[in-house]
Amino acid sequence: MTIVAAADGSALGNPGPAGWAWYVDDDCWRAGGWPHGTNNMGELMAVLDLFNSTAHLPDEPLHILCDSQYVINSVTKWMPGWKRKGWKKSDGKPVLNLELLKEIDAALVGRKYTFEWVKGHAGHALNEAADDRARDAATAHQAKKAPNAGPGFPGALQAGSSQTGSAESPATTSSIVTQSESGRSSAAARPHSVVPAQTTLFPNDLEQPDLFSMLEDEADPAFSAPNQDALEIVAALERELLDPGVRADPLRVGELLHPDFEEIGASGRRWTRQEVLEMLNEEESATVELQVLSISQVDTSTALLSYRSVSPAGSALRSSLWQREDGQWRLRFHQGTPEN
Repeated sequence: MTIVAAADGSALGNPGPAGWAWYVDDDCWRAGGWPHGTNNMGELMAVLDLFNSTAHLPDEPLHILCDSQYVINSVTKWMPGWKRKGWKKSDGKPVLNLELLKEIDAALVGRKYTFEWVKGHAGHALNEAADDRARDAATAHQAKKAPNAGPGFPGALQAGSSQTGSAESPATTSSIVTQSESGRSSAAARPHSVVPAQTTLFPNDLEQPDLFSMLEDEADPAFSAPNQDALEIVAALERELLDPGVRADPLRVGELLHPDFEEIGASGRRWTRQEVLEMLNEEESATVELQVLSISQVDTSTALLSYRSVSPAGSALRSSLWQREDGQWRLRFHQGTPEN
């Protein structure tokens, strides 16, 4: 039998006041945050605290509902490779959110767990409950107030990194990942909310770049010389906009589109930001492959990306103009033309 919980994070500004939360039911949840953090930090902290809060139940597998593909991939796909490379990414740079990831890595020992990806802001009851509490924690920190930490998990000893996270420091279609490790703790087991464990593998077409960590890594307000890391961020953000799960999330799409965004379609029609958001709300997206043709720095805060998109409907040549303001990249203009 499996403990089922949703884990979520929130950041107002990303980075900005940040919160995290996990939720089983109204009598079993926990939340915390920091005055300044990122969405990824919140997502990771929620998962870490959930493992720590259930450490006294080593025989009860965890089934974690998570709308962050970054977190799922970090824990189930990328972390083993990062460890082999001395916690370095494929480009040799240090992994971001390192301390949280190391603590999660330690918390996994002896535990059985599965991750299930759920679409955020899509009416999933547990996900919405965790999201509400994470956002409330971030809002509390924005107002310089202590967040409601929640009742916690029955029988848990709230200490260590879990306690630190709550203090002043830094209808759904799902895809499922299964991970397990051998070994057991000597603590007494005590069941809570349970469902049968699931074992479907997480599909490759949902793999996501280390997106928000990349944004953290690129902290300069603008690049004064061509910066390959910044250009890679732009390409990663464009890929995120093509992801069906992201396109179905109007809040995330709204974060990525510039307030003055516009698009010129293949028919010559001009689309406004609001029209695009409304169209995506009704769209049934398919997986799209992005093949970068060129990417270049236009000025100190602008990048131009040209690429070929390939989907079941065919291929198209596309250009996107990205602008950076207040430390965040947003899509300012896009145009696409079907390819013969």
